[in-house]
Amino acid sequence: MVPAWMWALTVGIVVLLIAFEFVQATRNPHEVQIREAAVQSIIYVGIAIAFGVFFAWWSSEQTPPQGGSYGLEYFAGWLIEKSLSVDNLFVFVIIMSTFAVPKIYQQKVLMAGIAGALVLRTIFIFIGAAALEAFAFTYVIFGAFLIYTAISLARHRDEEPEFNEGKVVRLAKRFLPFTDEYHGPHLHTKIDGKRYGTPLMLVMIAIFATDIIFALDSIPAVYGVTNEPFIVFAANAFALLGLRALYFLVAGLLDRLVYLSLGLAVILAFIGVKLILVFFGIHIDIWASLGFIIGILVITTVASLIKVRRDPSATAHAGAIPGFESKKADDGQK
Repeated sequence: MVPAWMWALTVGIVVLLIAFEFVQATRNPHEVQIREAAVQSIIYVGIAIAFGVFFAWWSSEQTPPQGGSYGLEYFAGWLIEKSLSVDNLFVFVIIMSTFAVPKIYQQKVLMAGIAGALVLRTIFIFIGAAALEAFAFTYVIFGAFLIYTAISLARHRDEEPEFNEGKVVRLAKRFLPFTDEYHGPHLHTKIDGKRYGTPLMLVMIAIFATDIIFALDSIPAVYGVTNEPFIVFAANAFALLGLRALYFLVAGLLDRLVYLSLGLAVILAFIGVKLILVFFGIHIDIWASLGFIIGILVITTVASLIKVRRDPSATAHAGAIPGFESKKADDGQK
């Protein structure tokens, strides 16, 4: 049982850091340079690791001591969520490109997307915890969903979402007319007394829609390595922190990770099988799970770099996104 003060401390740290980032993004909109993004990314990774070490130490002092297993569960969950967040970034890059979002406004969009993702994932965490507590068969449902997601991700790895033509965007246009041009940082404007949405509002709608989709994947995935809601929340929150800086750091490199979708598909399938085995009383050791996840991420990264070196035209793709149209890659082009 995690005491209220630990929850309050963790939530307080997360809210404070997100608020700080949001103020930075909105008060001083600018194009983030590589150096700035790299420094911020290192800081947030350091914060996530420091929290994990602190949590492992704190839990080792409890009765019975759980420092080793709980610490490993946190880091395994954090790695899973961080890798899924990179895939999330992939989609964000496509959204920004599709709607030609000016770079000075991209920080604001990213922070709104990160805040929305954190809220949605928090809601799903407690729904998932309640379902697992009430119905043991939920493990099988989560596992089957992850295996289905893995197969779908692998099958559609050469496709990309078409956000302008997506069902979500078309639905939004039914309720409100939109301008073709941006009006500064505003989400809506008035023309001849009539209210219009701006392209920035469409971007926000697309971002929030993908937040929901990725939350549906990420929460069952992290429950595959821990059944502690606090660890699930902390792993998600600290994985999302620093996503804004990571976006600007790797936006130009994401298309080089040509095997990212396959690697994530393997990880999701592994966790799906692990969840189903839990229902039957078979538990895979956390060390084995952590080692498998790290191994797949290393293999995926190295194989991608080798592929790109041998074939410079090779390009990664985000895969199909439910709720949006998709198209096949054509001659290696996005």
